[in-house]
Amino acid sequence: MNEPVSQSLPNHDQSLVVRTLNEWRQLGILGAPILVAQLAQMANGVIDTVMAGHASATDLAGVGIGTSLWVPILLFFAGVLGALQPTISGQRGAGAMHQIIPTTWQGIYIAMAGMVLMAAIILNLDPVLQLLQLDAATAAIAKGYLAAFAWGIPALLLLLALRGLTDGLGHTRVIMSFSLLSTLLNLPLNYFFIYGVDFGLFILPAMGGIGCGWATSIANWAAVIGLLIYLNRSRVYANLHLLGEWVAPSMADIKRLLRLGLPIGFTLFVEVSMFCMIALFLAPLGAITVAGHQIVLNVISLLFMLPLSLGMALTLRVSFLVGAGDEAEARLLARSSLLLALGIGAINAPLLLFGREWIAGLYTSDAAVQAVAAKLFVLAAFFQLADVIQVTMINVQRGYKDTKIPMLIMLLSFWAICLPLGYTLTFTDWLVEPMGASGFWTALIAGLVCAALLLTWRMWRFDPRHSPVNTQVLPAN
Repeated sequence: MNEPVSQSLPNHDQSLVVRTLNEWRQLGILGAPILVAQLAQMANGVIDTVMAGHASATDLAGVGIGTSLWVPILLFFAGVLGALQPTISGQRGAGAMHQIIPTTWQGIYIAMAGMVLMAAIILNLDPVLQLLQLDAATAAIAKGYLAAFAWGIPALLLLLALRGLTDGLGHTRVIMSFSLLSTLLNLPLNYFFIYGVDFGLFILPAMGGIGCGWATSIANWAAVIGLLIYLNRSRVYANLHLLGEWVAPSMADIKRLLRLGLPIGFTLFVEVSMFCMIALFLAPLGAITVAGHQIVLNVISLLFMLPLSLGMALTLRVSFLVGAGDEAEARLLARSSLLLALGIGAINAPLLLFGREWIAGLYTSDAAVQAVAAKLFVLAAFFQLADVIQVTMINVQRGYKDTKIPMLIMLLSFWAICLPLGYTLTFTDWLVEPMGASGFWTALIAGLVCAALLLTWRMWRFDPRHSPVNTQVLPAN
């Protein structure tokens, strides 16, 4: 692995334009590996879906349901542990290197508690599976898949905690490398566990969709063990001594991280759970409508990876600059990032609008499903600018360690506006004639525009010097 690149301080002797372009270059350096890591993680889901589907439709359904149950839970804990990146990046900017390993250990303790809670939830989802009224075979596969996946939860959350260290230091290529390793391992492991294999002295039986859970768990453990070895042996981390400098739990420091991370986790859960609720609401409209909805959702999720990666890079860069005491540069970057967001949205929107029929045709040959997807792609195109702006602005605020008000804004936009309005437009004639699936996608436009406007206003008016939430670094242990 090449030596990772860290962040640099700006040169204020340069012109405003040159400084802005240099900041954008820093975002590219930080964000490109994050984008690759995000795509690698998405590829794992695609691999599971495709390979389980080739086993049987029942296996595919079981894996799909199991995945839809653990993803929102994982994202909540990922958000909580997401407090580590801006905290460590701020410490790095402030030159408080002695605080980084103590902070990392407090994150590891949070991850350990999260392992127990997440495993307990995942292993006790029987009531949810019963509510879904699945057939016995599909329910058994979903339950078996979740049980196998649960063995990898400790590795997965530890990986997220260690990502706080590497990303926080600006070394985003590290997690990119181990995400790619996990994906590369997942492909052959899926084959072995799903279809079975005869090794001569040992025969691994075919497990179908349940095998996807075992493959994912093993790939997660391989990635985290590899990362621990790298951190222990790399010259870059030679002065940090993560494994050699154990730090005892500090409730004060853990509470500081939780005050920052819990709103992030809840925000992610609110957003993801909203899309899950929409899928459930649309189920009575029939398989064709649900299939068209899922195609559009899959495409916009893929396009979302670019602004999401930009946002995660912004969190790292803004927190680094604030930690370094360069609040003027942080504000310059925060405001200029709106131009980057608008640029991404200006690319995504025409792609969805003018390529809607071609994209729908890539997913299915069913004319009825294509028609539903093409119609929804038009609505998805209209909220691209708002979607890109909201994810950019909320990640800027995370860089400032401002997470509570943005959480409330997202709660208002998604649960108080989008879902009630979507249900009203989809199923009732209270405002207009029932719109079907288009109703929820129209409501998404309203919710995302609300979030984008409020978060932009929050960013523009926010002053970290007068904010009690902006504790830049944890106190030294």
